[in-house]
Amino acid sequence: MNEANGKKRLIRTREGRLVAGVCSGIGEYAGIDPTVVRLIFVALTLVTAGVFVLVYLAAWIIIPEEGETTSIAEDLMDRDWGHSFSSAHHDQ
Repeated sequence: MNEANGKKRLIRTREGRLVAGVCSGIGEYAGIDPTVVRLIFVALTLVTAGVFVLVYLAAWIIIPEEGETTSIAEDLMDRDWGHSFSSAHHDQ
């Protein structure tokens, strides 16, 4: 289950994933079949001439994976900001 401290969390699931677990995670969070979410994503991708692929990629980066506490985006920001902050402190 994707609950932490009694709160429901949106995560990318490992079980039932086809690509990155975005649709299966959204399905689990919303309580609907991941196949329905996938069909909605495909329909929106077709209707928006492919723009929804970018939404999927953004979700892949922003939504943490099951078993992780942070997302790919958070990890990259921490790594980049941590490096630049420590460099700035060494220059002073």
